[in-house]
Amino acid sequence: MVDMPAPRLAADAFQQRLLTWFDRHGRHDLPWQSPRTAYRVWVSEIMLQQTQVATVIDYFERFMARFPTLESLARAPVDEVLHLWTGLGYYARARNLHKAAIEAFDAHGELPTDSVESLMALPGIGRSTAGAIIAQSTGQRAAILDGNVKRTLTRLHAIPGWPGKPSVERRLWALAEYYTPAHRLADYTQAMMDFGATLCRRSRPDCDICPFEDVCAGYAEGEPQRYPESKPKKALPTRTTFMLMLRDREGRIWLEQRPPTGLWGGLWSLPQFDSAQALDDWLGLHAAGCTQEPPGATFTHVFSHFRLEITPWTATCDRLVGIRETGVWYDSSAPQALGLAAPVKRLLTQLEPFTLDLAPGPV
Repeated sequence: MVDMPAPRLAADAFQQRLLTWFDRHGRHDLPWQSPRTAYRVWVSEIMLQQTQVATVIDYFERFMARFPTLESLARAPVDEVLHLWTGLGYYARARNLHKAAIEAFDAHGELPTDSVESLMALPGIGRSTAGAIIAQSTGQRAAILDGNVKRTLTRLHAIPGWPGKPSVERRLWALAEYYTPAHRLADYTQAMMDFGATLCRRSRPDCDICPFEDVCAGYAEGEPQRYPESKPKKALPTRTTFMLMLRDREGRIWLEQRPPTGLWGGLWSLPQFDSAQALDDWLGLHAAGCTQEPPGATFTHVFSHFRLEITPWTATCDRLVGIRETGVWYDSSAPQALGLAAPVKRLLTQLEPFTLDLAPGPV
């Protein structure tokens, strides 16, 4: 049995305060709210993981223009999905979205919204995401516990510990279940997310206008920003790589597809090497009529678990020799619909002429 903290309010009182706030101050015109189908809610929820609403809106609208239905997403090549995801980061989300669309459409013809467990059986859908899909698209009772909800509940109850710790997370789920109503599920779910994102913010929460100021334990302690506690930090290791920006005489750039799993899995990238010597040796073997330029300035790309120092090298060749079909010549004047790793996009957009067309392609 989970040791749930004593609720700060009766469930119905909590719901009434929150929904009254939401009716006045919540977000009611987000693109996935109309129509609020399971498919549209699902895509938005996946995009919103680790990404702010303001950033997601344009990506969501482009994605829906190209993939308006579950079937259209399931039948699309993964490269096209990754292309429309370029710039959102955390690309495993896009790969899992595509896999889940295929599995759901082949098995059900639609997203299975009969239960949280049915959705959780699909790749990339956890308990909170499943709850959000069901609550917002069907009105069935299902709790959520995303980062915004965790922040609100840990402050309201002054719950110590990192929310990712299983014992802390179990207590938070118990509270989330307790406060979730049996009515207005779509509004309540959106309200919980909006409240944490716009009022009970990570920094500078608006406690003076909070509807829970009189019952918030974190506020009573005088330091609500202490909650939730951060994950214990570890020093990020640093890795280095050399990226080859190889052009042919027509100005096209040589790109290679990354393995389906691991760093930038399935995305297209510039050839990478562990050392400048390895890069130079590769050019000597495979780039006929090659001329090189001095290496560019090193820059750093930060991942959640390490820092990657990238040094770009630019070269031009007449042709490639002794290479199997490992890549493509990328036409920068009419770029293909390929998913690009973020540092690669950054380097390519520095070239002239170059435009990265993220407009949706034909359905």
